[in-house]
Amino acid sequence: MTQPAIQIDGVSKRFRLYHEKFTSLKERAIHFGRVPYEDFWALRDVSFEVRPGETVGLLGHNGSGKSTLLKCIAGIIQPTSGEIRSRGRMAAMLELGAGFHPDLTGRENVYLNASLLGLPKKFVDDRFDDIVAFAELEAFIDNQVKFYSSGMYVRLGFAVAVNMEPEILLVDEVLAVGDELFQRKCLDRVRQFQREGRTIVVVTHAVDVVRQICERAAVFDKGQLVAFDEPPAAVRTYREHLYARYGVADSGLEAIAEEADAGTQPRALTQEERRDFRLRLTEVALRHPGQPDRNYLLPDEPLEVACAFDVAEPLDDVVFGIAVHDLDGNLVYGVNTENLGMELGDLRPGPGTLSFHLDRLALLDGEYFVTIGVHNSDGFIVYDWHDQKYRFRVSNPAKTVGLVHVPVHVTTSILADARHAG
Repeated sequence: MTQPAIQIDGVSKRFRLYHEKFTSLKERAIHFGRVPYEDFWALRDVSFEVRPGETVGLLGHNGSGKSTLLKCIAGIIQPTSGEIRSRGRMAAMLELGAGFHPDLTGRENVYLNASLLGLPKKFVDDRFDDIVAFAELEAFIDNQVKFYSSGMYVRLGFAVAVNMEPEILLVDEVLAVGDELFQRKCLDRVRQFQREGRTIVVVTHAVDVVRQICERAAVFDKGQLVAFDEPPAAVRTYREHLYARYGVADSGLEAIAEEADAGTQPRALTQEERRDFRLRLTEVALRHPGQPDRNYLLPDEPLEVACAFDVAEPLDDVVFGIAVHDLDGNLVYGVNTENLGMELGDLRPGPGTLSFHLDRLALLDGEYFVTIGVHNSDGFIVYDWHDQKYRFRVSNPAKTVGLVHVPVHVTTSILADARHAG
């Protein structure tokens, strides 16, 4: 049986929060040297394993414990209880400029970081040009890093980490820093590491990053592991806990997530931004002709998305919508009743049903996730929202390749003179 690359077993981490600070000898004598404090548990009994070659995301609100866990994995801080075991050389990009000395140049900091990883000077000499080229800092490499911008810090730190050929790469938020081209370069390097079978653990608030590069994700809330699952399910749990924490519902989750991405404290949402509970989705079913004999669709088969709902009071402005995403989180298709020119009219209190009939699903092999949403015409009020909660699979029996099914026929014409020419 293959040993895990990282094994986390019952890890807890406690910090002491001091409310007063006694600076004079007299104050300390009066209080007998005791400074009042309270215990803060950043992590509580966290356990999971990361398989070799797997990319795992750590999701959670600010202060949920995910960065603390990453530092424990890296060995920067020790857990109060529990054990962490890792197998393979590890490189960590944990914080902006972590491990850099501000009075040293970029060149000197590259060698300093390598020495902290236990790498010989010859190893760095052979890769130095690649590091500088990746960071795009040729003109500034001999300047003191205290004069670097935040983007330059991140570029150099990430370039050092990924060029040290680690078997395990730990990344904290840096994929969300820097300009768009550098973010793309970082993601490309991460994907190269994935192809090479390296293990990656990444902390992020960006759910799209989790969907794009992670095979599983761990969700943290108040220091506890509340989910460890595939990205779509983990993202749903993450957003549910944001809702519970900040007292807002799904209509505001995107706004909260965007503010969490920026690392800021989410603002209080207005009453209009809170989810309206006058209509609820009670059941959703995906139906196709192959059921019950097979649990997958064939290319070009129809798919019905059937929704049952319940209305609490009369509504005169309701729009139902669906969206289909692939495993990487890419939007494949989206439509709503307003786009289709369909007026639902006045909805009276009580149960109801509505179905989207996708007459020909022109997809090839893959797993896909369906989002169901109900809102008003300007999207300002969201009645109910099930984000990528429903799954279907398409299996292609033919030898065609790609993402979509395109009907093709071939014609040919061979002139008699051409056949006998020469």
